[in-house]
Amino acid sequence: MSKTSPTEAGPTEPQRQRPTDAHIDALNEVFALFRINYHNQYYKAYDDEGVLSQIKKLWLESLVQFEPQTILRGARKVIEESEYLPTLNRMIRACQGDPESFGLPDAHTAYIEACRAPSPKSVWRWSHAAVYHAGVASDWFFLANNSEKVAFPVFERHYQRLCEKVMNGTELPVPDAPALPETIETPLSREENQQRLDALRKQMDL
Repeated sequence: MSKTSPTEAGPTEPQRQRPTDAHIDALNEVFALFRINYHNQYYKAYDDEGVLSQIKKLWLESLVQFEPQTILRGARKVIEESEYLPTLNRMIRACQGDPESFGLPDAHTAYIEACRAPSPKSVWRWSHAAVYHAGVASDWFFLANNSEKVAFPVFERHYQRLCEKVMNGTELPVPDAPALPETIETPLSREENQQRLDALRKQMDL
């Protein structure tokens, strides 16, 4: 049986994430914050426990794409900016944050930069380290040998995850550029080579 090339199969594409206990805890904390801050609106919108349970399930399925701390950050952003109980769409936009304020280019601009950067990639002057690391995670060969229609969604998911980390306070490592030699040796002249050879012969009594 022939095996499919890892690159052809797109092995680096993130698997659809399933809710973790941390996601569930974060969502429960979000609704607790909403209950405290939007008291009357909250009880008017969620006066039925059965309905509330279904709404939480829907929100969990939609917000699982984000890290738990991102969900909490989004909730605090909504509370700070609006006096009204947020919709799911508003919550998603709050979780996405504002990458530009962190020096992060938008996903498509980052994709174009990753595809056009010459090799070696590690020495390119990247607009942000997240672009480089998204390229590594997506696989440079995969990006170079597939159409944008195929490659961009893979890159975008990796990049968005890295943007989340940056907006949550993670400092990404800079690309590993090849180390320069501590000293640069200049080729010896013919006379210097002869002097070294004579000294070596003298040491060895030749």
